Amino acid sequence: MATLSVLARPDVGTARRLVVKIGSALLVGPEGLKSDWLTALAQDVASVRARGADVVLVSSGSIALGRRVLGLPLGPLPLEQSQAAAAVGQIRLARAYEEVLAPLGVKTAQVLVTLEDTDDRRRYLNSRATMEALLGFGVVPIVNENDTVATDEIRFGDNDRLAAQIAVTVGADQLILLSDVDGLYTANPKEDPSATRFDVVAHITPEIEAMAGDPISGLSKGGMKTKLLAAKTAVAGGCAMAIMEGSTPRPLSALAAGANCTWFLPEGDPQAARKRWIAAMKPRGEVQVDAGAVGALGQGKSLLPAGVTRVTGRFGRGEPVTIAGPDGASLGKGLMRYTSDEARAIAGHRSGEIEAILGYPGRAALIHRDDLVIG
Repeated sequence: MATLSVLARPDVGTARRLVVKIGSALLVGPEGLKSDWLTALAQDVASVRARGADVVLVSSGSIALGRRVLGLPLGPLPLEQSQAAAAVGQIRLARAYEEVLAPLGVKTAQVLVTLEDTDDRRRYLNSRATMEALLGFGVVPIVNENDTVATDEIRFGDNDRLAAQIAVTVGADQLILLSDVDGLYTANPKEDPSATRFDVVAHITPEIEAMAGDPISGLSKGGMKTKLLAAKTAVAGGCAMAIMEGSTPRPLSALAAGANCTWFLPEGDPQAARKRWIAAMKPRGEVQVDAGAVGALGQGKSLLPAGVTRVTGRFGRGEPVTIAGPDGASLGKGLMRYTSDEARAIAGHRSGEIEAILGYPGRAALIHRDDLVIG
């Protein structure tokens, strides 16, 4: 089944890239936005940023905020009313985060996504590149599902799974789900007083999945089932995940001090998991490179157009290709940042010439080093 406290739990203070999911019930109450709690959370975020770690916040709350403004009742809403509430609430949600983080010297950005953005490889890579750029600037992205346009067929349905997908996308090493429960129990603790909490789960077994219950809060859409689905996504991507009760002020500080939670242990590290994913893909084409590029790739550098001597096959942006050396032998695989036609046009040229050739500024690398598997 699961391993308990005999296994050491991860230390949130060592995370290099941290994704934190905030549930609606924590952020919005009967009187509206819980400003004091959000201000305290901002202090935690600023502390994590101050030690040099990246932070991404995946925040629910736009519909909960918007429905108050529009006077809509609690409970399920028709899709068009949910979308309207999200449109009204999202601008308030983004402004609330900016107002508490800006005084602490933390820049913020709003990122809205749908399920299609992760299913489509090109959109996935574009989203990943945008997030990497924001984190490189020291910005804390505030991510939410784009409820104003998502339909029942394409939506994540809850931000637990969205947070896990974002954690894998950005290569986070830890994901924290701030929730209205303090971890995974053997049964619903509100119904079974004898239920016990798991401190650490090394493997998510069918027995563990059978213990999941339904949402507790009237505002929250995600129950323990969705949290376990999120955990499966996160750990497969090399990311540790914790479920904790987040209503306490400064919950990340509380977690670091040993607050109750359940940790799910990762399967390897995020970069290794991503490399395995790329290596398992079927290539759509091939790029042959010169000796200089072989040396650069061996040093862990990106593949630039100048080092490419030949491009074969038909592929789109974000699709996998084989990388071959001057003798035609396979060196590895990578995800292309250009279509096959674009790649052929800029092959052998310097990155500074891309705009003149294609008519628009492109990315400097043909294949970024994070999207390469050599060997």
